[in-house]
Amino acid sequence: MVTTQVLIIGAGPIGIACALECKKRKLEYIVLEKGTLTNSLFNYPLTMKFFSTSEKLEIDNIPFISKDTKPGRDEALEYYRRVVTSNNLHIKLFEGVHSVQKDSDSFSVISEKQTYRAKYVVTATGFYDIPKLLGVPGESLKKVSHYYKEAHPYVLQKNMVVGASNSAVDAALEIWRKGGEVTMIVRGTAIGDRVKYWVKPDIENRIKEGSIKAYFEAEILEIKEQEVIISTPKGRLTIENDYVIALTGYRPNFEFLKSMGVQLDEEKLIPTYNELTMESNVKGLYLAGVICGGTETHKWFIENSRIHAKMIVSDILNN
Repeated sequence: MVTTQVLIIGAGPIGIACALECKKRKLEYIVLEKGTLTNSLFNYPLTMKFFSTSEKLEIDNIPFISKDTKPGRDEALEYYRRVVTSNNLHIKLFEGVHSVQKDSDSFSVISEKQTYRAKYVVTATGFYDIPKLLGVPGESLKKVSHYYKEAHPYVLQKNMVVGASNSAVDAALEIWRKGGEVTMIVRGTAIGDRVKYWVKPDIENRIKEGSIKAYFEAEILEIKEQEVIISTPKGRLTIENDYVIALTGYRPNFEFLKSMGVQLDEEKLIPTYNELTMESNVKGLYLAGVICGGTETHKWFIENSRIHAKMIVSDILNN
């Protein structure tokens, strides 16, 4: 068994920020990450650009210099990688956590590799690992993906992009520009209001001119090997199709939170925590980053949750 003062679950930007703060304040800590470093960022589209400027992605005032105003995926990976390696942070990768159990005044944490004993646990697990499923027949076909990496596999193919958020719009535009045929299926009446302001006119104009076909107030009913059946305000349609990219969003691992004893509200599954300390209803168990927003995954992001690290460590030291 390995013992430590603080065990941090998740090595994304916010988990890294928590580790940095622990090290700076001389708290013994370990970070466990089930995937690679900044696993969610690693799985972002290759050409993804952040909405935020680079200084708003910095942690612990370590400068993030990018060649463009809006940094890209590779620049962010390099930045967070250098933060970890130059500060020699204690992070164990590819070691997922199976369970966290509170025993009197400490926690027993069982990972894929061993058991840990920690006085405090910080959960910064993000939300990108669990896609929101369509729940329709055929969703398990190999032609269906809930993640988008790059356009090349979709060139010269008939592609259906589901959703109207930033990820869906970026995928639709890139696939179209690389030579793929694109049809968008949008549940709402228009492209989402939170789409990046410099991208929104682009997708709206491509739809208006007919380069990208879009069905609004529409939903997929069934996915077949060579076609997709959708519902529209004018009735059902059957559309010839090679690939479906369902970018309908992601959600935190609510089951994991509940297994640790964290209480969630019924409407938006927002976990219970102290907004001044980030401590959950389980004493000694802290929450950081996007998981604090429940189903409102747009509420917390790197820019406004970096501060969680200092709040958590300050409260731990005051106990």
